[in-house]
Amino acid sequence: MTKIGRVSEIVRYPVKSMAGVPARSATLGWHGLEGDRRFAFRRVGDASGMPWLTASRLPELLLYQPVGFENPTGEQLPTHVRTPAGSELELGSAELKAELDERFRSPVELMNLRQGIFDEAAISMISLATIAGIGREAGLDLDRRRFRANIVVETERIEPFLEDAWVGQMLVFGESDPPPALSVTQCDERCVMINLDPDTGVSDPRVMKTVVRLNKNHAGVYASVVRTGTIHVGDTVSLASDASAGT
Repeated sequence: MTKIGRVSEIVRYPVKSMAGVPARSATLGWHGLEGDRRFAFRRVGDASGMPWLTASRLPELLLYQPVGFENPTGEQLPTHVRTPAGSELELGSAELKAELDERFRSPVELMNLRQGIFDEAAISMISLATIAGIGREAGLDLDRRRFRANIVVETERIEPFLEDAWVGQMLVFGESDPPPALSVTQCDERCVMINLDPDTGVSDPRVMKTVVRLNKNHAGVYASVVRTGTIHVGDTVSLASDASAGT
């Protein structure tokens, strides 16, 4: 195996397109990080394959913070959401639904999918080097939260877009026996959400334009779970052949 870096940050997004919840460690299950994207608000009457209300349609959704993780034994799921005004509303409450209906100007309903609500794959990853490289070219100090990755990696090399070379390969985490492992399936093709400031929802199109110009609109990668386990901030991240990943 070849060490490529360390885990810098782990983030779950319990409610699709709402604010993320950082963690020092997380259980990597067959459906991604436990507690990640288990809820989403669906646009009522939308029969498309992607009916979810996301920040690309309602940027203020980023300002809602899932809170109230009180399950000591099971999957860590939120009970409430802190609104931009500072109120804490139950996740399934009529009050939260009414507020989002009004902001979106169309009805929505809360959905809970046990296997997660993902766009392409259960795990998304990006390196600090890629975020820094995009920021330099765009003339911006970019917040990592714009990219909404589950796992942020501090790579030993500092070139941006190193993740592209991980596609088709295996990544293993830490030194447990056996270690958790992912199969990197594809590059992450970006949408306008990376333009959105996670604290304000204000859009800056320079971000996506820079990613398009530098790397054909790809930044980071998607991965599927090959072996479950617990990952921690600080764990080593290594590239492995199929054979060595299975040992």
